[in-house]
Amino acid sequence: MINVIVDTLGGDNSPNANIEGAVAALKEIEDLKVTFVGDEKVIREKLNELGVQERIDVVHAPDEISCNDKPTEAIRKKTESSLYRAIELLKSDGGYNAFVSNGSTGAIIAGAVLKLGRIKGIKRPALCPILPTMNRGIVALCDSGANVDCDEVMLHQFGFMASLYLEKAYGKKNPKVALLNVGTEEEKGDLLRKATYKLLSEDKNINFAGNMEARDLLKGDYDVVVCDGFSGNVLCKSTEGACLEMLKLLKGTLTKNFKTKMGALLLKKDIMGLKNFMDYNNYGGAVLLGCSKTVVKAHGSSKALSFKHCVEQAYNIEKNGLRDAIDEAVRATSEVTEG
Repeated sequence: MINVIVDTLGGDNSPNANIEGAVAALKEIEDLKVTFVGDEKVIREKLNELGVQERIDVVHAPDEISCNDKPTEAIRKKTESSLYRAIELLKSDGGYNAFVSNGSTGAIIAGAVLKLGRIKGIKRPALCPILPTMNRGIVALCDSGANVDCDEVMLHQFGFMASLYLEKAYGKKNPKVALLNVGTEEEKGDLLRKATYKLLSEDKNINFAGNMEARDLLKGDYDVVVCDGFSGNVLCKSTEGACLEMLKLLKGTLTKNFKTKMGALLLKKDIMGLKNFMDYNNYGGAVLLGCSKTVVKAHGSSKALSFKHCVEQAYNIEKNGLRDAIDEAVRATSEVTEG
């Protein structure tokens, strides 16, 4: 039985979306158990409404860490918060396997690093979200904001961790890895990108395809894109923003007059399919790769469907042994370097 801790506070649609999503995952996965952390009275009332009681625990922690709190300070002082208590549970030997939250990103990262620690040999954990591509596939972006300043060893580690993540959680064999850069030629980029290119290209366990320009993120040519957290966060948010604005433009165009409304009516099924395809709620959250425990950061405005996918991500990661695979890869890399 895999026990996933669910933080019920911190998101725009919490606690209902968090509870409903986790329960939906529970109903589909027989060997999943969920431990809800938050206001016990509210959680119990919602569970009674949903008619679910089996394979569920509830831990009372009514306080919330908001995005206005300083992450490290909040982790140290808000000890009755749902996020703090959830991380403490995961750290314990109580049979907990993973943690899902749509609370403060900074607090989640701070709590994971300070309380849970890293897999031995990993320099820094990295956030790795999943985005849809134009060929109806997915691409993993690593790092997307956990580490603003990076060196080439960190970026190399992001590459093999994200590769293993796609393999273990999504069944993607030999994923194609690219390095985010200002051009596709090998000699392009700053000193960091050039040094990282060398490490990635020399690693026989990584299917490295070279540099990638930002405009090609969603084309579907690559499965993993490696970048520092600053560049990755800008790329992720600008891509999401551009897609949302394009959908708004499309909606405005199709409702402009009678002629376009008739066209929209004929294309309604296709338009809804496009909207669903681009909706982040269908792709879960960002995994904190390299942490000693499985941590999934859900989008702050996650709806129940998105939270369900996040719980499924956490379950699949644990079920398929991602952390052990990363640990083995780190040791293999160290042996090659020392040799």
